[in-house]
Amino acid sequence: MKKSFIIIAFSLLLALVVTACGKAENQAASQAGKKSDESKNLLEQIKADGTIKIGTEGTYAPFTYHDASGKLTGFDIEIAEEVVKRLGVKAEFVETPWDGIFAGLDSKRFDIIASQVGIRPDRQEKYDFSEPTNVSKPYLIVNKDNDTIKTFEDLKGKKSAQSLTSIFKEMAASNGAEIVSVEGFNQAIDLLISKRVDATINDGLSYLDFKKQQPDAPLKVAAELDEPTQMGIMFRKENKELVEAVNKALSDMKKDGTYLSISQKYFETDVSK
Repeated sequence: MKKSFIIIAFSLLLALVVTACGKAENQAASQAGKKSDESKNLLEQIKADGTIKIGTEGTYAPFTYHDASGKLTGFDIEIAEEVVKRLGVKAEFVETPWDGIFAGLDSKRFDIIASQVGIRPDRQEKYDFSEPTNVSKPYLIVNKDNDTIKTFEDLKGKKSAQSLTSIFKEMAASNGAEIVSVEGFNQAIDLLISKRVDATINDGLSYLDFKKQQPDAPLKVAAELDEPTQMGIMFRKENKELVEAVNKALSDMKKDGTYLSISQKYFETDVSK
């Protein structure tokens, strides 16, 4: 009886040792795999996963919006899809309100942003950008009944509807406007039509597309800047391999006519210059 008890106890001890060794080996393998993943640059990780996550607004026609069928589409979407196809992976779009989109990139909810991000020095200090995907002039838009705002300087003391992290908000603030926070272009236009704000500075191409869709909307352009704003795809810093791959894809698209085809589809002109 005593001998049987010893054999059983030894067997249990041996099983515990084997289990512990197995767990240690699994943990070591998991840590080794994690270190291996961390050693890859972002482009390599994306290719290994087969998918790139793209942050986009989804409410900013004609760049990133939903068509009548509910499909996410637009100039930025088609440019991004073509770039991704040339990288040999699939695109996964993550729709995010504009004022939270930079934080989404910072927290790695997605790998890049394709949503009409203006290329400007303060952003370049923290982020990298592709070569410009398009250029557009900022428009100062007012209600058709407004005869007091005719220049950007006339914004002083007036209410201007702007996304807080947009380049247009900085323009409005620098001209003395009182900023009314909005989530995007559509909300700014709604406030302007209902006269709850005096103006908005926004993308000229978006405004022209809006007026094409709603020609009777009671809005007008009070002024526009002669110097166009350059827009680009945005990346977290230290991902030069991915930036270079995206730039090569954009360059190839312009050389083979694919870029022009997408541009003409949405704007009937070449918006790269």
